Amino acid sequence: MVSILLLAVLVPTACMLWFLTAAMRNTNLAARQRLTDVYRGQVRQATDALADHWGAQIAALEGSADLAPPRRFHRLVTSTEFDTVILVGRTNGRPPTSAPAPDPLAADPQWTAAQALEFDKADPNAAADAYGAIARRAEPCVQARALRARARCLARAGRREQALGVLTGPLAEPPLAGARDAAGRLVAPDAMLLALELLGDANRPAFDELADRLRRRLADYDGPAFPGRQRLFLMGELARLSGTKPPQTAHAESWAARYLDSPQPTPLAGQFSPAAGAGLWHVATEDGQTVGLCRQERLIERSRRACLAAGRPTGIAIRLQPPGQRSAGGEPFLIHPAPAPLVGWKLVARLVGTDPFAAAASRQKAGYLWAAALGIVVILSAGMIAMAYVSRQVRLARLKNDLIATVSHELKTPLSSMRVLIDTLVAGRCRDAGQADEYHRMIAQENERLSRVIENFLTFSRMERNRVTFDLAPVDVGDVVASAIESVGERFGAPNCRLSVEVDPDLPPVHADRDALVAILLNLLDNAYKYTGDEKRIDLHARAEGGRICLAVTDNGIGLSRRAARRAFDRFYQVDQHLSRTTGGCGLGLSIVQFIVDAHGGSVDVDSKPGQGSTFTVRLPAAETPGENGQTPANAPAP
Repeated sequence: MVSILLLAVLVPTACMLWFLTAAMRNTNLAARQRLTDVYRGQVRQATDALADHWGAQIAALEGSADLAPPRRFHRLVTSTEFDTVILVGRTNGRPPTSAPAPDPLAADPQWTAAQALEFDKADPNAAADAYGAIARRAEPCVQARALRARARCLARAGRREQALGVLTGPLAEPPLAGARDAAGRLVAPDAMLLALELLGDANRPAFDELADRLRRRLADYDGPAFPGRQRLFLMGELARLSGTKPPQTAHAESWAARYLDSPQPTPLAGQFSPAAGAGLWHVATEDGQTVGLCRQERLIERSRRACLAAGRPTGIAIRLQPPGQRSAGGEPFLIHPAPAPLVGWKLVARLVGTDPFAAAASRQKAGYLWAAALGIVVILSAGMIAMAYVSRQVRLARLKNDLIATVSHELKTPLSSMRVLIDTLVAGRCRDAGQADEYHRMIAQENERLSRVIENFLTFSRMERNRVTFDLAPVDVGDVVASAIESVGERFGAPNCRLSVEVDPDLPPVHADRDALVAILLNLLDNAYKYTGDEKRIDLHARAEGGRICLAVTDNGIGLSRRAARRAFDRFYQVDQHLSRTTGGCGLGLSIVQFIVDAHGGSVDVDSKPGQGSTFTVRLPAAETPGENGQTPANAPAP
């Protein structure tokens, strides 16, 4: 039966847990699908924004085609979001890569002699005079180179002021602004740098003025074209000497130089592809004449700004992810291919902040959990109630069986004895009149025993049906004790039994049912008689204690363990079944005692140890003494 009840509880519980798990999983899937539908539109919006942004940037590379290459380079670098721009075949204003032109001064005797004085003979003064003679020629390039060489020699000779006069005088004049050396470099800007080195901090206003002139010259992409490397070098040196940052185009010039210094794969038209160098991407225009170069981190950052400019996403963070790179931070919520200019790239969306759909799903799951918990509690409660009911019915059935067996045994024993004795008397098999008297006495004892058993069963029946009533009145305790001793006197008068009775004098009366009190003492004395050995020593003591009357029955019997003492007042409980079968009894005496005592507002307890006997003590409230009006409480039925 218990197994069936467990199955009836566990199977619905397991089914409910399975349903709860499935419902929560479906709720999560539904919430994720709703999120996907909502956020996919934001990702598409970001994709369109990227396509428009980088499409416009690539289209801008084709603009300004009518400008000179240096000016066009400056225009594209400052107006687009590329790190640098490569003008194919023009190298940003530098002469096309080809064999260098022959130096016209290489075979000039005067130039050769001046170089010999400067380098071979280490005579800077003579060399300065020789370079000065060459500077009187009419060719601007020859004149500019000779003046620069003369200033260099004057500086080495310690004639710094004269050197500065050459550098800031003739070389700074417009006729020599476009003069170049044999390598194609402009002479005037180099002269200005040399003048700055000679000035230093000795003449700060002149230094600042000259540095500002050189800075404007380097930022001017409309004048004579600088070779890219010369402009980049001068920008770096000017920043070092003046302690200022390089101009904006220095970054573009640097990346252009790096790009041109290494073999590069062919860039794709209208589509970013990897360039030589880690994290570099380039893209070409449709005609292939202009290439935009962009670092990967700049590409990602500019893409992020473009997405934010189109509309800030709500609930998600969108990031551009390069090809082949694994997504950091766990599994992303949504992945979408990037637009055409960024083929192979991905837009990765991750949830941020509080998700309203997830919150709704959590509330729904909380509802499921509460419903499931309530259902499980109901099932378990119903199962426990059913198990308690079944257990009670089983106990009742066991009690009924025990009662039937006990009643049968208790009635059968005295009836069998009386039948044997009566059959003997009827058959006239007695030896004499004395034996017949003894048989009559034994029949009377068995009849008394049978009456006591029947009375106990009737009392138990009334207890079970709550039909017991008591006639409460002031009762003298001594009279109750005397009546109980008189009832058991013949049995307790045996030679091996010593009954000691002690009643304290002047005991107050007890407001109780007299017959019920006598029944209490009879049951306690009978219990003491049955559970003592051959030598029986039983004491009955009645005393007053704290406004209560105590009736204590002490024996020298087998005693009780702590566990047995706790169950001594249970119905049908018997400590020693073998002894009970020998002495008789059905385990109802002490339960009847407790019922009567409880009905009178008293208490009963037992103090016992195995092998050391037991003491059963009944405590009943003393009757109230008559008041000034001489009245006593009226009789009342027990609860």
